[in-house]
Amino acid sequence: MIITVDPAASRPPYEQVKQQVEQLIRRGELAQGTRLPTVRQLAGDLGLAVNTVARAYKELEAERLIETRGRNGTFVLASRSQVDDEETRAAATVFARAARRAGLSLAEATSILDRAWP
Repeated sequence: MIITVDPAASRPPYEQVKQQVEQLIRRGELAQGTRLPTVRQLAGDLGLAVNTVARAYKELEAERLIETRGRNGTFVLASRSQVDDEETRAAATVFARAARRAGLSLAEATSILDRAWP
């Protein structure tokens, strides 16, 4: 797992770490069940404070992408497809509700989706 932090970037270091780990999971480079480096190890490798990496991990846990299992370590919780499927299902649900509120038929809603597809 290769993560870098740019101290001159406008984005805080914890967000840079969080974003990179999330991208690795979404691209499938970190598979479900993969053990992540400890907070201390990653902080040392990146030259960051332990609390910085801990915050990134905590936010990734809140998004159900990783899970800390006490002394056993921190692991990737979701596979790429699970993350993308959940996000897609949530977006589809929002779209379906909006289409129903607008009084659209399934065919009309599907047509809108077809036109929006790149």
